[in-house]
Amino acid sequence: MAGKKTKKQVSSAKPQAQYKFVTSDVCTVCKKQCARGLRYMERMEQPGAVGNGIPCVLTRYMK
Repeated sequence: MAGKKTKKQVSSAKPQAQYKFVTSDVCTVCKKQCARGLRYMERMEQPGAVGNGIPCVLTRYMK
């Protein structure tokens, strides 16, 4: 006979960091421009570039 299968409970002992996605226009007006944002802005200046944004380390929040 097969026993009942039980799912493991995932313990959320550590809160996970979440980041907001920002586009290049937000990066240009940022007072603390990071290296990732500067690379993203350079990439978006190229003709035909399509971007969905990047996770901004300055907008980190815990969830």
